Amino acid sequence: MTPDGIALCHSTVIDDVWSALIEVCADVRADQLHLPHYSVERFGEQLARHASDPGWEVVIGYDAAEPVGFAYANAVTPDDRWWRRMTTPIPDGCAEASTVAVKEIMLRKPWRGRGIARLIHDDLLRDRPEVQVSLLVNALNGDGKVKALYESWGYEPISTQQPSVDGPVLTAMLRLTRPASRSAG
Repeated sequence: MTPDGIALCHSTVIDDVWSALIEVCADVRADQLHLPHYSVERFGEQLARHASDPGWEVVIGYDAAEPVGFAYANAVTPDDRWWRRMTTPIPDGCAEASTVAVKEIMLRKPWRGRGIARLIHDDLLRDRPEVQVSLLVNALNGDGKVKALYESWGYEPISTQQPSVDGPVLTAMLRLTRPASRSAG
């Protein structure tokens, strides 16, 4: 249990967490569900595919028995489509370094602005063996606030990609899995 009362649950078994992830997705995307790219069905297809990838793991935050948010990730290899879909050249050696890709982070509105997304994110990465972490973000989400949030977590833009033809162009971001702490002073 965290100081704010959120319990964190790790899983590598999709069947154990499927309904919680679908429930959170349906709530978070409630105003976008009419768009094919953001439908629960599309999320379920992507979730099933991602959960079958090597190194898949999820962390779900619970407030009592209610799932409030989650983040999931999997390992990517140098020849993974994660890197091949980049639209501009990425930094030298980037794809060769061991990498975990955060594929989704979702948090329900009542729990936003309290550091819970960061708590879930950091817990997901805490014991990962990879040296760097990458994620994709729609730079327009929240009028740029989501991208700015990831930048405040140490992520830097490296390229863009459009994983699906009916989806937005996303900014690819990268940082060390466990960034060096900055000394005060």
